[in-house]
Amino acid sequence: MSENTAAITLREVHAGYGHREVLHGITAEVPDGRLTAVVGANGAGKSSLLNVIAGVLPTSAGSVTRRGQDRPAYVTQHSEVSDALPVTVRATVAMGRWAHRGPWRRLTKKDRALVEDCLERLDITSIADRRLGTLSGGQRQRTLVAQGLAQQSGLLLLDEPAAGLDLRARTLIDEALNAARDDGVTVLRVTHDLAVADQAEHCLLLRDGQLVAEGPPASVLTPEQVAEAWGVPTVR
Repeated sequence: MSENTAAITLREVHAGYGHREVLHGITAEVPDGRLTAVVGANGAGKSSLLNVIAGVLPTSAGSVTRRGQDRPAYVTQHSEVSDALPVTVRATVAMGRWAHRGPWRRLTKKDRALVEDCLERLDITSIADRRLGTLSGGQRQRTLVAQGLAQQSGLLLLDEPAAGLDLRARTLIDEALNAARDDGVTVLRVTHDLAVADQAEHCLLLRDGQLVAEGPPASVLTPEQVAEAWGVPTVR
C-alpha cells in the first residue's frame, strides 16, 4: 500500500453537541494501514474526533471521507459498558460478527473459529464463560478490543483502550493492535499517554478542539508542541 494513501480525510471539520462546538476546523489525514495516535490533554476533543470519524457525531461543517465501504469497528472504554448486561465474554466477542451475520443469527463455523482466535489473542479464553459484569476493568477492556477485532473491519477506532490498566493488559492490547496493523488494518487510537503515542506511526495532536500538529511522532511530539497542546510553558 502507498505511504501517501489516506484511509480518512478530514477537511475543515466542525462538530459539537447542541450549541457547543468542540471541534474547530480540523483538516487532517489518517494514513491507510498504519497505527495513528490521537493525542492531547483532557478536553482537547480527542473522543469527539473519533465520534465524527465513526459517524456517531455529525459534522456541522466540513467533510469526512473514509476510504472503503465497510463500517468501522469502534471500541469504547470499558467504563461505558453496563455491569448489568447478562452476557458472557464469549457472547460479547461474538457480537462483533453481527455486522456480517446480523443480530442473533447463528454463527458459522468460520465465525466461531474467528471468535476463539480473538479470545486467544487477548488471553481471555479462560474467562470466556464468565459474565461481563464480573470482570476487572482490564479483562473487560480486553473483551471489548477482542469484539472490535472480531468485526474484521479495515478501520479500527479505539477510545483510550489501555487507560488505567495494568502492564499485562496494556501489553496484550498493544500487541493485538500491532498485529491488526500488520494485517493491513488502519488503527486509530485515542490516548493521552505520550509514550504510547511515540510508538505509533502517525500522530494527530489536538488542543481545545483544534489540530496543533500531525505527522510522525518524532516531528509532532516535540517539547514545544506538547507544551502548546497541554497549555503549559516550555521548559528551557
